[in-house]
Amino acid sequence: MRQFMFLFMLLTSLYAEAQKSILLKCGKLLDTKTGIVLEKQFVLLNGNRVVSVGPTAFKADSTIDLSDYFVMPGMIDCHTHVLLQGDITQEDYDVQVLKESIPYRTIRGVKSAERALMNGFTTIRDLGTEGAGYADVDIKKAINAGVIPGPRMFVATLAINTTGHYPIKTSEYAWELKMPKGVQEITGADEARRAVREQLEHGADWIKIYSDRGYIKQPDGNYRALSNFTLEEMNAIGSETIGSRKNFAAHAMTRDGIIAAVNAGAKSIEHGLGMDEESMQLMAAKGVFWCPTLFVNEFVAEGRAKLGSPINLMFSKSIPETFKKAVKLGVKIAYGTDIGGYDWSLPQAKDFSYFVSWGLTPIQAMQTATVHAAELLGQVGQIGEIKAGALADIIALKQDPTKNIESLQNIDWIMKDGKVYKQHK
Repeated sequence: MRQFMFLFMLLTSLYAEAQKSILLKCGKLLDTKTGIVLEKQFVLLNGNRVVSVGPTAFKADSTIDLSDYFVMPGMIDCHTHVLLQGDITQEDYDVQVLKESIPYRTIRGVKSAERALMNGFTTIRDLGTEGAGYADVDIKKAINAGVIPGPRMFVATLAINTTGHYPIKTSEYAWELKMPKGVQEITGADEARRAVREQLEHGADWIKIYSDRGYIKQPDGNYRALSNFTLEEMNAIGSETIGSRKNFAAHAMTRDGIIAAVNAGAKSIEHGLGMDEESMQLMAAKGVFWCPTLFVNEFVAEGRAKLGSPINLMFSKSIPETFKKAVKLGVKIAYGTDIGGYDWSLPQAKDFSYFVSWGLTPIQAMQTATVHAAELLGQVGQIGEIKAGALADIIALKQDPTKNIESLQNIDWIMKDGKVYKQHK
C-alpha cells in the first residue's frame, strides 16, 4: 500500500511539474496564418500546449523574456533524410549503403535529427531510409519517448521503386552478389500493394515512391524522363495507401512522373525541377503540394557534371522561371530541403533564400515551412502556428527574418513540445 501511495504521489508530482504554466513575453510575433507581425505579445503555455495569445500579460508560474526577439512557430521541413549524410556521386551513396552498418548509420541519424531540431525545425517529414530498414521508426520512437532530442517526425521508411530502377545497380558489381538496395523494389500491382501494407505495418506515416528516372532535356527546352511504374502498379500504390487513410509522396522531376503520380493520388511532388505547365495546372487543380528542394540541386550539380551527368546544371538554369510560373499558376509549396542528400552540417534554411530571390516575400517564404507544411502533413492548428490549442513548438531570433531571410539560418532560442532546447543569450 505504501509503495502504491508513493508511486501515486510521484506521478502526481511529475504531472503537476509538466503542467506548469509559462508566459512568453514576445517583442515581435509572426501570425503565420495572416502573415501579420504583431508587436509586444504574450503567449501563455501550459504543458506542451499554447493556452492563449494576446497583448495582455497573464499570470504564470514562470516567464521567459523574448521581448528583444522575433518569435515564430517552429519550422517544418517536409523532405529530409536523417539516415543519409550527403551523396554527390554514386560512390558517396554506395559507401553509406554498403560499408556502413545500419546501427552506425542510425547513430549518425540520431545526430542528424538533433541538428534538425537545433536548426529550428521542430517537425520533419523523413522521406526514406535509403537502405537503412526501419531505423527512421526507431529514431522517431526514441524522440517521442524522450530518450534523445529531435524534431517531431513523420517517416516514410523504405520508399518504393520498381525492380532494377534505383541504386545500387547490380550490374556495377559481381553478378553473383545480392546487393542491398536503397528502396523496396516491386514488380506488379500485387507486390506494390504488399509493399505499402508492409511499410505501414512497420510504422510508416507516409509512403514514398520514386516515380521517374533517366532525365533528359529536349531541343525545345522541355524535360522528359522514363516512368518507373506501370499504370497498374502506380494505381495500386495509390489506392492501397489512400484506402489505409495515409498519403504518399512522389519523387518526380518531369511530367512523366508527376502526372502519373498526381492522377494516382499523390499528396506531394518532390523535386519537380523539370515540371511543365500541364503538370503545374494539374497539381494546382488537385491541391497537390510541391517540395522544390533547391539547394540540394546546386550542391550536387557541379560534381555530377564533372562525372558526365550535367542534368542538375541544366535544372539550375531553368528552375527560376519554372518556380515563378508554378507560383503564378497556384501550385501550393511546402518547404522541403532533401537535407541528407547534402551534408547535415550545411544550412537547412538555405532554400528560403531562393524563394525570396524568385518572387516570394519573406513572410510567404516562411509560410511554406509553417502553415502550408502543416496542411500537407494534416496537422493544421497543431503545428505551424502559435495559437490557442496548438503544440508549443516555438522559435525566436534576434534578427528579423522579414528583413533578412538568411537570419533563419541561425535560430537563437528553440522550444519543442513545451520544452526549451536552446537558450537565448
